[in-house]
Amino acid sequence: MVKTVFATLACLVLYGILIVPFTEYLHNRPFDEKMGYIPSVTALRIVAADHKELVAASLVSKVLMYFGGLSVKNENDILPILPDYKRMSGILHGAVKLDPYNMDAYYFAQSFLTWDVKQYKLANDLLDYGMKYRTWDWMLPFFAGFNSAYFMKDYPKAAEYYKRAGELSGSELHFSLAGRYMQESGQTELAISYLSAMEKGERNPAVKKNYQIRLSAFKEAHRIELARDKYRQERKAEPATVEQLVRAGYLTPAPVDPYGGTFYLTPDGKVATTSKFAFGGKKDNSQNDGESHERN
Repeated sequence: MVKTVFATLACLVLYGILIVPFTEYLHNRPFDEKMGYIPSVTALRIVAADHKELVAASLVSKVLMYFGGLSVKNENDILPILPDYKRMSGILHGAVKLDPYNMDAYYFAQSFLTWDVKQYKLANDLLDYGMKYRTWDWMLPFFAGFNSAYFMKDYPKAAEYYKRAGELSGSELHFSLAGRYMQESGQTELAISYLSAMEKGERNPAVKKNYQIRLSAFKEAHRIELARDKYRQERKAEPATVEQLVRAGYLTPAPVDPYGGTFYLTPDGKVATTSKFAFGGKKDNSQNDGESHERN
């Protein structure tokens, strides 16, 4: 009994030695730099002892608070600060090594590794890791299926993931997606369906707001696609610009990109935006090119 108490106290002391200075360090640094050094997973595993779940939850919480605070700051600032995605990813990967059952780590990593960092394989590798432990969680194969179809265009793999999601959830939607060979023209609808599910199930307010903004942007893009298709059908011609669709009465009201960009049609008729669906996204000159070659 005495040995057990001594061991617990020793672990708490070591935990304090590692975590407390790190917390003070984060508190005193400029906001945009608050994703600095943390102890290695090996060190944390030794220190955490029987409290790995608690330490993992603490790491995930720090990442969520950092991202949430930065999201609020970027929404109000003219010059947004890009999150330290590399550190965020590293910390979340470390968290699941400590506690492979931590739900928030997988869900949040999925939200930024794909859309913002474009590390699709890294995201799916993490989800595959989670599936080994969270064997009941249909959301993980659902995420992986979406990544495979929408980003990686690996439809056979997407079907496998959706089939697994269907078996776990019993949802006809997932079985339907598993049997559907998703064409490029249907991707925006798929994204809206995916983001709606993500937004509905998200508990963290900052991440939920992030999904709502992206969902709004994709719904606007889909409105343009529907207007474009109707223009093609009725006029037997290709619209050259989004502005042309607005002037012709096919798109009312004019679409607004919540990320601050401008929607435009690419030379092959696809809908894009200068923001690239992200705050602080690089501006694209394709819109100007499209406007200069407007077709009748």
